[in-house]
Amino acid sequence: MKTDIHPKYQEVTVHCVCGNTFKTRSTALKIELEICSNCHPFYTGKQKLVDTAGRVERFRRRYAKAEEKPSKGKSTKAKS
Repeated sequence: MKTDIHPKYQEVTVHCVCGNTFKTRSTALKIELEICSNCHPFYTGKQKLVDTAGRVERFRRRYAKAEEKPSKGKSTKAKS
């Protein structure tokens, strides 16, 4: 096998924009993140619904209307 063909695997410090830092191992010399597990909304429990053009509110109104009117099944209208 050839020698010295693999990159050096070393311990690096990862820096997040929120100020969090932690150590890991990587072939990269420096790792900078925009979002980490300390500031990610999914992991912190501060997740928000991103409402685009009122879609969430429109869905809730339709669902509320469906809950108010229970379905009757077949039509009771007499045929003539």
